[in-house]
Amino acid sequence: MKYAPTQLNRGYANRILNIDLEQGTIDTPGLDAQVRDYFIGGRSLGLYLLHQATTPSTKALDPENPLILANGPLGGIPQFPGTAKAMAVSLSPITGVPGVSNFGGYFGAFLKYAGFDALQVTGKAKQAMLIVINGFTNEIHLEAAPADDEAFHLQSEIEARYTAAGYKKRNIAFMSTGVGAANTSYGCINSHYFDVTKPAKDGGRGVWRTKQAGRTGIGSVMRDKNVLAIVVLAEYPRGDNPYGAADWEKVQGAGSRLHKIVKEVDPQQLKMARKGSVGLITFMSKYEYQSLPVHNFQGGSDPRAAQICGKHYAEHLFEHRGMDGCFPGCNLQCNKGGWVTLVSGSHAGQKVWVDGPEYETAAGFGSNLGIWSAEFIMEANWHCDNYGIDTISTATIMAFIMECFQRGFLSAAQTEGLELTWGNEQGALSFMHRLAHGESEVARMAGKGMIELQEWVAQNYQSRTGSDPRADLAIFAMQTKGLPFSFYRTHRSLSMQGSYAAASDIGAHHAAAWLIKADLLGAFPTFEDKARALMTYPRVRLGNDNLGVCKLPWVDVFNPESAKYVNEDVYINPASQEIYADFYNGVLGTDLGWEQIFEQTDRDINLQRVMNVMRYGAGTIDHDWIPDRAIGPTEDALYETEQEYNEGELVRMLGRDAAAVAAMPTAEKRILLMEQRKKELRKLIQVYYAERGWSEGGIPKLETLQRLGLWQYLTPETQERISALS
Repeated sequence: MKYAPTQLNRGYANRILNIDLEQGTIDTPGLDAQVRDYFIGGRSLGLYLLHQATTPSTKALDPENPLILANGPLGGIPQFPGTAKAMAVSLSPITGVPGVSNFGGYFGAFLKYAGFDALQVTGKAKQAMLIVINGFTNEIHLEAAPADDEAFHLQSEIEARYTAAGYKKRNIAFMSTGVGAANTSYGCINSHYFDVTKPAKDGGRGVWRTKQAGRTGIGSVMRDKNVLAIVVLAEYPRGDNPYGAADWEKVQGAGSRLHKIVKEVDPQQLKMARKGSVGLITFMSKYEYQSLPVHNFQGGSDPRAAQICGKHYAEHLFEHRGMDGCFPGCNLQCNKGGWVTLVSGSHAGQKVWVDGPEYETAAGFGSNLGIWSAEFIMEANWHCDNYGIDTISTATIMAFIMECFQRGFLSAAQTEGLELTWGNEQGALSFMHRLAHGESEVARMAGKGMIELQEWVAQNYQSRTGSDPRADLAIFAMQTKGLPFSFYRTHRSLSMQGSYAAASDIGAHHAAAWLIKADLLGAFPTFEDKARALMTYPRVRLGNDNLGVCKLPWVDVFNPESAKYVNEDVYINPASQEIYADFYNGVLGTDLGWEQIFEQTDRDINLQRVMNVMRYGAGTIDHDWIPDRAIGPTEDALYETEQEYNEGELVRMLGRDAAAVAAMPTAEKRILLMEQRKKELRKLIQVYYAERGWSEGGIPKLETLQRLGLWQYLTPETQERISALS
């Protein structure tokens, strides 16, 4: 269908694209101004659209569950660093509650340039489809997709199709899935874009690169709808103030200031432009922090971490020529990658470009599996992207299986001859291929997610031995709300335990409240400080998801001016926050402080919690918890590995003499430590609930929803159920 072109106004296209695959209809309604100004964009707007389209009984793979891709008003403006971010939103197949995942690359910006603030896809196509949004001709098409199960094959097909039609590769951006998204509940969506600056394999210039909407299985929703790719053809707006900013000079000034800080500070601090986020491996593995997960979170540090750290990648594997921003204008340049020759699968022997690894992928496929090979990690990264499966969920589930082997809950007989043991690179790669194609029973059960896999292991073990292992398995099945853990060992960070348990409503992921580094550095010395951080940091982090900006220029580049602030949390980097506020006010024409801007995030934080309550009901609080393994030592040997620290904690918690604590048996000390840590976590969760204006059961109070102005945006059915629960 044809649609009318639009001018961007204060960062918005002011239009939504709705596609119903069941009916074959396409609609382009205007974005209601009241909804736009309240929900802002990105994650917030996506959650609102999801709430309006579903009921408490809607399941993730029902036709009416929408796949939503939404940008934010500050996204796609290259005058400011890190404006590539957009959001994927849908009910999650792995958790059943709303799933959200941010992604970089050009797609979110191109969708806006083509004239839309969000795309909403419902129904299921009868055959494999491509959705094509052509911003050059202002047309939208549904086209038959090439018969292909791999993202990078599909990439070649899309390149050939649209370059043959006369479009330049740099004007093509698209989202894709692969066969793994069809065979797991944690499929990811790849965001493809063409980087004209990077050296190609044949000696020329330019490679296709990918970022991922990896978490919560939204790629599985996309694949279930029989959509293999969503293509946007677009060009950058031209002219003076092409994004319709209220104060273009203010926008440009804010961008120049942050560019300068990134340029001057990053080479002296984290060196993201050289190491990418994988540089975090070294910090998390420090002996005094014990926060790098090793062998399914059993350990927290290992001297072999140097083999998979950022320095190793920077010196041996990353290709530094060209530009490494995932969108023009970002001089942080942290989107690292390099060439690797594959050793497994149908592409064995092929030299491929790998984007990454990010910290999560390196820790997940490296230390947490006991594999200390950077090349293996890059290969695992490539296969997951090609198959369309989340690296974090895949690695966490594989670690669970490896520990089941370690403890005798699984044997090779149950896994059809495949021994997944710590450090087994060949076994790990073989399992990934089986997982993506659903080729064995254990792979098919692992594809369903941690909860179903845990039950399958329990049933097999019980039928074999007569003993019920469910309580033992629950200790190290690393998931919350069904979502497998991202890779931070939280024994030494109560605030991060609270983040995984309660502040992250999608499950155990760090996007909402990545507090562990600041906590380890001493940012939150008191219990009250930790509770306050669970309020303030999610406002900023999720607020960035609403606006369409990347967190890394803020969180990983510490502005020296922030150190001069008095009576403020300097770790939240307030001097840079003020630059973001100038950017926001310059685009939107407002006059708000950064705290006021990000307090608006309470609206969508409460909306997501309300939608969780619609699924969990009065049992909502039961899902705000984490496995024992994430809280402390789950056996005596693990206690003794960190005995000095653990006993110091016991002295603090119990108020006892150090000599008296040291004289106690290890088992008694470990049990006491776990009891005290659980008590602290329960207390922190209750304080967090109270700060949010929620009940002791974690349910938003009516007065909270009314004070925020959210009540009027809830469906009548939701209002009725919340009223009854309150």
